[in-house]
Amino acid sequence: MSDTFQNIISNLVWGFRDSILGMFKAFKLDSEIPTEHSSRTVEPMTALAKRRAEKSKHKDTVKESSEPKVTQRIALCCAWNGGVCLMSIFIFNYCVLPIIFWVTEIVSARAGSSNTVWSWLSVLLSATFDALWILPLFVLSKIVNCFWFQDIADAAYLKTRGKPQLPSISRFIADMSFSLLLQALFLIQAMLIKLLPIWGIGHLISLVHICLLYALYAFEYKWFNMGLEVHTRLAHIETNWAYFCGFGLPLAVVTSLPSSNFQSGCIFSIIFPLVIISANEAVEPTEPFEFPLKLFAPVVSISNSIFHRSVSKRTRNVSSSSSRSSSTSSTPQKTRH
Repeated sequence: MSDTFQNIISNLVWGFRDSILGMFKAFKLDSEIPTEHSSRTVEPMTALAKRRAEKSKHKDTVKESSEPKVTQRIALCCAWNGGVCLMSIFIFNYCVLPIIFWVTEIVSARAGSSNTVWSWLSVLLSATFDALWILPLFVLSKIVNCFWFQDIADAAYLKTRGKPQLPSISRFIADMSFSLLLQALFLIQAMLIKLLPIWGIGHLISLVHICLLYALYAFEYKWFNMGLEVHTRLAHIETNWAYFCGFGLPLAVVTSLPSSNFQSGCIFSIIFPLVIISANEAVEPTEPFEFPLKLFAPVVSISNSIFHRSVSKRTRNVSSSSSRSSSTSSTPQKTRH
C-alpha cells in the first residue's frame, strides 16, 4: 500500500514538473532545426548540385522568414486573450463601474435620495456589458483560439518530431466529432460529481476530472499528429492517470481561482498554448500504472451509443433511398404508339 502511494506521488510530481518546465522550452523552439532537415546524411555533391542546394536553401530561408514563428503565434494568442478579452473585463469592473458608482453617489446625495439606485443600476450595467461585449467576444475567442492552438501545436510538432501523419478527411471528421462529444460529456460528468453531498470528496474527484481533461486537451494535438486513435489516447490517460493528473494540475488550479467563468476562460486561453508545448516536449510514461482509473468509461459508452445510433439511422436512410431509386428504375415505362 505504501509503495502504491509513493508511486502515485512520484507520478504526480513527474507530470507537474513536465508541465511547468516544458513551458520554458517554447522560447527555444524557433532556434531549433526541424528534424526532417537534421536527419539527412551529408553526401559529396557536384558543383551543379551545390548550386541547386544553395538555391533551395535560399528558398527555404525566405519561406521560414515569411512564416510566423512559434513564439510569435504564442505572443499573438496571449495579446488577444489577455490584452483584449481579459483587460476589457478588468477595465470595466475596476475603472468604469467605480466611476459610475462615484457619479451616482454624488447625484443621489445632492438629490437627497437613497443609494438604492446603484443596486439595480450596477446589475443592469453588468448584464448589458456581458451580453453585448463579453459573450460575443468570448464566442469569437473560442473560434479563433481553436485555429491558433492547432497552428501552435503543428508548428511545435514539426520543429521537434517532423511531419505529422495526416489521416483521411472522413477519419479526421469522425475522430474530431467523437472527441468533442466525449470531452463535453466528461466535463458534464465532472460538474455532476462536484455536487456530491460528501464535503471535500466531490471537489477532489471533480478536480481529478478537470486535470485529466486538461491533460487530454494538451496531449491530443501530439497524439493525433502521431496517428493515434481516440480510444488509444484515452487508454494512455487512464493507464497513467497519476502522471496526467499531475500534468493538468497547474492549469486546473490557476483557472479555478477567478470567480467569473469569462475570466477563467481568458486565463485558460493565455496559458494553454504553453501547455501544448509542454505536452509536445514531455516524455510520458510508457509502462502502465499499477491500476488504471476508468473515469472515461461512462462517457465512452454514451458516446459510442450516440454514434452507433446516428450511423445506423444514416445507413437506414441510405438503404431506403437506394431501394426507392432501384424500384423506380425497374418500373417499365409506358410507350406511346
